[in-house]
Amino acid sequence: MRDRLVRPPAPGAVLTLCLLTGGLLTGCGSSGSSSGGQLAPNGTLSDAPAAAPAAAPPSAIPPKQLYQTVLNRYRAYQAAYQKAYETNDPTDLPTVAMDPILGQVTRDVQATKAKGEIWRFTNTLNPRVYARAKDSTKVYVIDCVRTLAAFRFSAKTGRRLDGGPGSAYVYRATVQYDSGVWKVAATVRDKPC
Repeated sequence: MRDRLVRPPAPGAVLTLCLLTGGLLTGCGSSGSSSGGQLAPNGTLSDAPAAAPAAAPPSAIPPKQLYQTVLNRYRAYQAAYQKAYETNDPTDLPTVAMDPILGQVTRDVQATKAKGEIWRFTNTLNPRVYARAKDSTKVYVIDCVRTLAAFRFSAKTGRRLDGGPGSAYVYRATVQYDSGVWKVAATVRDKPC
């Protein structure tokens, strides 16, 4: 598979880099020790467990492993999306989605709930990675999402209101690395597939 590298938008990137570098350099100053450069530990041994190491940055992960992780997170998003509409409860979405898509789906689920309806549907997925940002913090997924059937039900009576056979559309999704976790940030519906 050939990778197409995409430059991430960089507004404020230089400022962020300067602030991070400045913060790191601040920690490299003098500690006030009078050891004169000699090894003279002045702390105490702590028996507390060491903090867990931070997750490796995405740019350090081999592409095959990175893509598999991203595709798994995309599938987890799709499962949470389906569950949110079936239960009218979007509380599982923040673990797999981030704004702007998180807010859009949450509002839509709440609007569906306010109408006293629920949706049940079955999708088949066939996602593939088609591009990534140079720093590997964003990976772009393309998928032909085939809805086999979709039905709208009354949440009060359980009676089916409408629905039927579904359709198939190409969806493009941005999966973004956010605080050590991959989350779907945006989706766009494209042409039929």
